[in-house]
Amino acid sequence: FRPQIKTRVFLSASSTGKRIKSNGGGHLNSAYDAAPDEPPVYEETNFPGEEHRTIRPSVISAFGHDTLDRVPNIDFYRNAGSVSGHRAVRPSLQELHDVFQKVSSCNGAISVPETLEDDGEKSDGTPFDDLESADTSDDKGLVKFGWIRGVLVRCMLNIWGVMLFIRLSWVFGQAGWGLGIVVIALSCVVTTITGLSMSAICTNGVVRGGGAYYLISRSLGPEFGGSIGLIFAFANAVAVAMYVVGFAETVVDLLKEHASLMVDEINDIRIVGCITVVLLLGISVAGMEWEAKAQIVLLVILLVAIVNVFVGTVIPATVDKKSKGFFGYTSTVFQENFTPAFRDGETFFSVFAIFFPAATGILAGANISGDLRDPQAAIPKGTLLAIFITGVTYLAVALCVAATVVRDATGNATDLVIPGVACNNSAVAACELGYNFSSCAVDTCKFGLMNNFQGLVLSSLQGHFQPLSQIPLTSVFPQALCKDNIYKALHFFAKGHGKNNEPIRGYVLTFIISVAFILIGNLNTIAPIISNFFLASYALINFSCFHASYAKSPGWRPAYKYYNMWLSLLGALLCCVVMFVINWWAALLTYGIEILLYIYVTVKKPDVNWGSSTQAVTFVSAVSNALSLAGVEDHVKNFRPQILVLTGSARTRPALLDLAHSFTKNYGLCLTCEVFVGPRSEIYQEMNAGMEKNQQWLNKTKRKAFYAGVACDNFREGTESLLLASGLGRMRPNTLMIGFKNNWRTAGRDAVQSYVGVLHDALDFEYGTVILRINQGLDVSHLVAEEEEMLKAAREQEALDNQMMTNGGKAKGLFRKSRNSSQQMNEKLMEASGQFKKKQPKGTIDVWWLFDDGGLTLLLPYILTTRKKWKDSKLRIFIAGQSHHLKLGPILIGYINWLIFSFSLKNLDDMIKPFCLHEGSKDMIQADVMQKEHPWKITDAELSSFEEKTHLQVRLNELLQENSKSANLIVVSMPIARKESVSDFLYMAWLDILTKNLPPTLLIRGNHKSVLTFYS
Repeated sequence: FRPQIKTRVFLSASSTGKRIKSNGGGHLNSAYDAAPDEPPVYEETNFPGEEHRTIRPSVISAFGHDTLDRVPNIDFYRNAGSVSGHRAVRPSLQELHDVFQKVSSCNGAISVPETLEDDGEKSDGTPFDDLESADTSDDKGLVKFGWIRGVLVRCMLNIWGVMLFIRLSWVFGQAGWGLGIVVIALSCVVTTITGLSMSAICTNGVVRGGGAYYLISRSLGPEFGGSIGLIFAFANAVAVAMYVVGFAETVVDLLKEHASLMVDEINDIRIVGCITVVLLLGISVAGMEWEAKAQIVLLVILLVAIVNVFVGTVIPATVDKKSKGFFGYTSTVFQENFTPAFRDGETFFSVFAIFFPAATGILAGANISGDLRDPQAAIPKGTLLAIFITGVTYLAVALCVAATVVRDATGNATDLVIPGVACNNSAVAACELGYNFSSCAVDTCKFGLMNNFQGLVLSSLQGHFQPLSQIPLTSVFPQALCKDNIYKALHFFAKGHGKNNEPIRGYVLTFIISVAFILIGNLNTIAPIISNFFLASYALINFSCFHASYAKSPGWRPAYKYYNMWLSLLGALLCCVVMFVINWWAALLTYGIEILLYIYVTVKKPDVNWGSSTQAVTFVSAVSNALSLAGVEDHVKNFRPQILVLTGSARTRPALLDLAHSFTKNYGLCLTCEVFVGPRSEIYQEMNAGMEKNQQWLNKTKRKAFYAGVACDNFREGTESLLLASGLGRMRPNTLMIGFKNNWRTAGRDAVQSYVGVLHDALDFEYGTVILRINQGLDVSHLVAEEEEMLKAAREQEALDNQMMTNGGKAKGLFRKSRNSSQQMNEKLMEASGQFKKKQPKGTIDVWWLFDDGGLTLLLPYILTTRKKWKDSKLRIFIAGQSHHLKLGPILIGYINWLIFSFSLKNLDDMIKPFCLHEGSKDMIQADVMQKEHPWKITDAELSSFEEKTHLQVRLNELLQENSKSANLIVVSMPIARKESVSDFLYMAWLDILTKNLPPTLLIRGNHKSVLTFYS
């Protein structure tokens, strides 16, 4: 806007719902609609002489005139089927840029054919069945949570678990409060760094259900996400077993106190655990609403329990409590509990492995980001505050217990200090307080930090309810993973039920896994199993943040700025180190499973594209390597054929593409190029549509090649553009590969001149040149078109048959196979076109290296022999010259006697006769007139001047017929025609007569720069 314009334009819609009307007839811009989520209104119109079509009305612009342009609108950036709003599609560039006709209507508005309808375009590459695109019921009336209830409360409820109440005292008894603080601090460091990384990832875009799987898969891609997602879902299912076993231990201890054991301790834990998990399954099946309503109740119970712990420590100890090791705050007890006292083979890291699951649960808030009012603010704030509060709580409770309870106590009130009786070992503090627990050094005692897991039993009620919130949460992960259909076998569990899409099948799967681990019946055995799984998940979350930051993709724009890529990398390494230190074989097993799953997903190649940082880093690496190559001088030892092959559409000349691909394979550049000839306005749509289609076909058929297309007025200009502009830096083509023009005699003057001109241009630009000739021809475009038509017709017939079957009719096939001469010819053409795709039989590759062109004629067939398909083909090399001058070591040499000359030139004469001027029989004036009228024809003077070279091509063909008729492939040095000396038709006659009636033949001419060397 220029400063002198004083008119102010308001871009927002009126709150009263009034709409600005244009002078042209009151059409509205949907971007200003008071209800922006509503789809735009369409008009159905019939035009005289035209088919019925849908049009879109023009809209009023904020700038005061009718236009099809739209102002920026968030709905243009949604995925197809977005659950958070209707997706709108902006006008296409062609709509705005192309010439279109104004259509007269009742109000004089401008209309264009409708393109706003969603055509399946995926703006971010998500698959159709992605979570963002899932069908949902009407979301009106859903409650959106704030950061406290939605994130803070959920995270605290998941972090505060059975470990706080029935294992924390044991951890500090084993490690002492000195190393115990380190255990808690190390856990908090891991979760804090992971929380920072997770906050960055979550605030980079919308996060749907799926937790760690969703974060990792959308950041690192389906390979990492699919492997870790399955492991993390399994870890959460095992976590259900851990919480249930913790609850069962408490119940069994109560039964034991009242002498009411059913069988024995371990079996009672299994029985109570299985009954509990069945009840929890029933609650989960009833619906997530029950779990949501229980959150606040659980939090109140939990807070009361924690407060009860602190209050209990300041209440004076009774005689019964003292006999069980509780003496209140005492410096001697606190000092004695400082040093570690590991028993029963426990170490610092084994204790850490048992405690670490207590620090998990930091993803609880991120898992429901779709239900948060402001996820970008709520997730970082709620998660990090939850880590801080729970960490301080764990530390405070542990220190209170360490300052008030001794490690061992008998529970016998009569074990008092008796004068003259020794009182030592680990009960020194108790001795000073008047109790003698020395017997615990010999016999196992039931009380104290080391022995009574229920040291905080009065406060352990929350541990009983923990599985209630864990089972529904756990089932979200397999459902999210199954919906993406990465593992086909798991798609069964993707189905949801009810208005909330409850994953009932996922609940049952979680139930089965949980029961299997509940039968172990030992909390200390279960906890280390999930520690490695959780750590592996956290490691990949941290690495995802580092990887996305390192890639510096413009799409990486997290709203949360308080993270550091190197800190995230440190967190990932720390998680990996801790995994091995906790249990090296379990860590190897975890990574082994992850690698196997990664390989499985990589091989299966799921049809998804989530714009992962892996793609971004691949691009950055490619650019970096290309720039590095640009600063390095070419060396003959590193020469590779970089081939620009003129295939047309990637499918139309398969033999040419397959042979070029054999030269480059995974080690060189192969560009399949197509020139669209005609007015640009008519062909650009075809060209644009073919770009992606051809590249996808190359990828699908595993051809390691790139597709490029250009539009020009003639074939030669288009090829010239490709020769000059293709490639990047050192990654530029150095060899042109083209098929022989079999129809040169009937194609017309312009086509022949264009074809030969391309060969001249390639030589001018110092390209190596390769021409492939197969007797049956190379072009199968007509067969491809027929195949597409047949497939289209078959689909229509199938739809018709299905309709008839539905109506009770009998399906009738309309297509019958028939064989005729044309079809037999097509079969021969298809067979010839596919000959380089299959393994070659035993035979030879005959190389007729007639002229030294730098070695390309010898290098290309040698490269073929290194490929698996050509390994049974041996090289035979024919060179002209005196035999005693040839020093090529073991290479087989056939000495050619050029003195034998053939005079059977009738085929050549018949070939060039229609293109000869025959001016020799005319007088000078008539000859000049004929040359001016037909400058492209072959003159008698030209034939006489190049008679020897012409006869040479005839003789070479005879020698090729004699010596190489049975070869798998013939390679011959390509003759060169000097510009403006040899006419185009004479040159084509040379190439034709040289390669006539032979097996597949390659004509090769290097750029006369060495591509071979005998130096090391």
